[in-house]
Amino acid sequence: MRDIVLIGLYSLAAGTAVGLLGAAALRLLRGRSITVHVCALLAITVAAVVAGVVTVCKAMFLSNHDLQVVLVTVGASAVVSLALGTVFGRRLAAAAMWAAQARDQERRMEAGRRDLVAWVSHDLRTPLAGMRAMTEALQDGVVADPQTVADYHRRIRAETDRMSGLVDDLFELSRIHAGTLRLTPTELPLADIVSDAVAAVVPLAGSRGIRVLATEKNWPTVTAGAAELNRILNNLLTNSLRYTPADGSIRIDAGRDAGTVWFAVSDSCGGIPDDDLPRVFDVAFRGSRARTPEAAGGGGLGLAIVRGLVEAHGGQVHARNITGGCRFEVRLPALAAATVTHRR
Repeated sequence: MRDIVLIGLYSLAAGTAVGLLGAAALRLLRGRSITVHVCALLAITVAAVVAGVVTVCKAMFLSNHDLQVVLVTVGASAVVSLALGTVFGRRLAAAAMWAAQARDQERRMEAGRRDLVAWVSHDLRTPLAGMRAMTEALQDGVVADPQTVADYHRRIRAETDRMSGLVDDLFELSRIHAGTLRLTPTELPLADIVSDAVAAVVPLAGSRGIRVLATEKNWPTVTAGAAELNRILNNLLTNSLRYTPADGSIRIDAGRDAGTVWFAVSDSCGGIPDDDLPRVFDVAFRGSRARTPEAAGGGGLGLAIVRGLVEAHGGQVHARNITGGCRFEVRLPALAAATVTHRR
């Protein structure tokens, strides 16, 4: 019994010494990855076992041959342990990184939801208050002359259309975030989509003296959902119209690279502040009013919807500043796309 106690004490002393050295090593490695920490822990454990075995073997006066046999056995086990530790350490590191990214994304989404509620509450409260005041004025007979009554009716209709557009944007955004958006991809001539989108904004652009140019001769076809692609282009053009000053210009370009079809909307808005560029596609983000004096209106959802629809197609959208303005570029997988010629 006394020998067993001595063997245990020798092993404990040797393992403790290695453990203290290992703790110091881990302290030096505290800034490294999870994989490194897992491998270090396994190496310390194996080293503690080896130290204990060697100490006991020396105390028991084992021959060198027997000691070598024991060390080879322990070494083989150590190799297996370190290999498994490396593999599972990498998996653990990947899982930890994924969890951290998921938490960050959840925090961003929660912050976006709070901002969205605040923006929508503000955007709905203002027109509702105005509509209520005008409705009460009409109901109480405060306004009686036909011209003013007609003007009130026109303004009520305009505010109703504005709120309907906001509700439509909210519904579209909720479908994107909930994953219930169902695409029906078909091969679409991009020239036709651009032509329809330009025709929809030309009256507003013309009233402000803004030129909308789409002069490409070789437009590609793209495999996408027709309604969703229309929405992407309309939102990009509407955003550019909102921020482009009078007598400015908006240009639409398109092309095809290896594996992708792209189109871009460039405007003369004066540029986006560098601090705002990474956030232009966030929900309810409207940017700085210093961008142009015309920057007003909108629910801050248009570009968020653009990003959601583009990503639903497996594509990407980016914004960057160019000389005198900014450029929004959409890239979609080419899939079965083929370049065709359309004369405009």
